[in-house]
Amino acid sequence: MTSPQTRPQTAQIRCVNKRDRPNPFERITHVGGYGSSQWKITQEQAIAMIERGEWNFYVSLPGSAKAVWVEVGASRFGNKYLRTEGDDDTHNNLLNLPECP
Repeated sequence: MTSPQTRPQTAQIRCVNKRDRPNPFERITHVGGYGSSQWKITQEQAIAMIERGEWNFYVSLPGSAKAVWVEVGASRFGNKYLRTEGDDDTHNNLLNLPECP
């Protein structure tokens, strides 16, 4: 018997923690948000949840009603990280979010 396919849950990422906050290119350690309650998870947890198809995360663009999906990227060394669709070197939607408490 096969189990029914479940749809991933969706959450908006509203804040991040980085290793070196003033550095615009430093690695994210945690992502977080709030809805009915405040939440914060490690980048590794978010990556695993996306890869398992359990969660979809998105970021709202500042000054716009538009949202972009968060996806898993990999560096040339194979290190996984979070990024948003269409991120380029000049505008990083995740790294520009405020600090999580």
